Amino acid sequence: MTLPAPHRALRAVSTVVVLLAGCTVGPDYVRPDVATPAEFKESGGWRAATPADDLPRGAWWTMYGDADLDLLMDAANANNQSIAQAEASFRTAAALVDQARAGYFPTAGVSAAVTRSGGGRGNNSLSGQSRASTTHQVTVDASWEIDLWGRVRRLVEAQRANVDASASDLAGIRLSTQAALATDYFQLRQVDTQKQLLDDTITAYQRTLDVTRNRYVGGVSARVDVAQAETQLKTTQVQAIDLGISRAQLEHAIALLVGKPASEFSIPVKRWHAFDEKRAPAIPATGVPSQLLERRPDIAGAERRVAAANAEIGVAKSAYYPTIGLSASGGFQSLSASDLFTVPNRFWSLGPSLALNLFDGGLRRAQTAQAIATYDASVASYRETVLSGFAEVEDQLASLRILEQEAAAEEDLLASARESVALTVNQYKAGTVSYINVVTVQATALTNERNAVSIFGSRMIASVGLVRTLGGGWR
Repeated sequence: MTLPAPHRALRAVSTVVVLLAGCTVGPDYVRPDVATPAEFKESGGWRAATPADDLPRGAWWTMYGDADLDLLMDAANANNQSIAQAEASFRTAAALVDQARAGYFPTAGVSAAVTRSGGGRGNNSLSGQSRASTTHQVTVDASWEIDLWGRVRRLVEAQRANVDASASDLAGIRLSTQAALATDYFQLRQVDTQKQLLDDTITAYQRTLDVTRNRYVGGVSARVDVAQAETQLKTTQVQAIDLGISRAQLEHAIALLVGKPASEFSIPVKRWHAFDEKRAPAIPATGVPSQLLERRPDIAGAERRVAAANAEIGVAKSAYYPTIGLSASGGFQSLSASDLFTVPNRFWSLGPSLALNLFDGGLRRAQTAQAIATYDASVASYRETVLSGFAEVEDQLASLRILEQEAAAEEDLLASARESVALTVNQYKAGTVSYINVVTVQATALTNERNAVSIFGSRMIASVGLVRTLGGGWR
């Protein structure tokens, strides 16, 4: 049986497509090797990591047991503008995948036209009269660029990798925002505790000043003792006032993170009960599970960008190959609208096309070289991101270990300073030492009290840093 002409042409094109459908130019993606240590020197039991940032992290901040922090985190997750911007970028990347995927399919359109045409009345006219006619036409056109060399497949592959990278960026910005909020919040509570400590110290210094004045009136103490007590009191009052600057700036920073105007946002002053209870999170004794390092968003994002750059090499190399397409057209054309859609007035066309760029002045070679260079740069960036991740984890583990030792030493020092103050004040009341001795030991004790608060705050902030460098909490 002899097939009609359009069917024969379609079958010939289909045969070519089947034979060449498996062709995809460019290198297939292989994840680059990275130098990974067998274990961390600050914590044993780790294994080599690979990106897996799609695993859930959960509300890691709840391990601190602070209801105010939980509320602020909810607000930041809902209203932070950096997160909203990253989410919009993710949707943009997802839309680009759909755009690239559209290249798999043919395009089709329909058009309709009514054309009035005619000749003049000149001497060259056969009859000397104007001949005008109206043509009615309806046409359906379709075209399809056959992806024989895998250009569209590589383009889709690149865009999918970019979507994954964008998702990692979103997760990274969300985690960074949460970590920044927790850090600012702990610093603010540290300032609140320092202020409460100074207020309590001011009250104690005021009582000491009253005692010294009474002793001066009674002729027991010298005027210099009163002057020293007044100086010590006013110095401490100035220190308490100065903390207001830091607190206001931290409150404004938190307002930005939770998406609120700074002028309409405030956090009530509250003593840090976590400090009173020394409630700092402990590092797991067996070492932090290595799968948490695998979830670092920046590492996963860098690896996905390598995959995208690899696919772009295939896109660039496909320009060396001919473009093969298939076009079809059909419709109706008639001088009369009444019988337009009848069989005698129909027309059609179908056929393949081939186009090959023979000379471009080195454009394709330069574009391929650019794609390869971009890939090499993305590999270097990925490896550097991995190495930076290892270093950051080491930093935070070392900080927590050293700060824990420092906190224990500070507790012993603080106990000695408090005892020294009690003994020296009693000696002063007994008249065996001068007031300058009281001032000295009280200043030392206050410094140690403030250091204890600062060390605890640093431990909390370092724990937040560890959570961030691990890509999420370890629970």
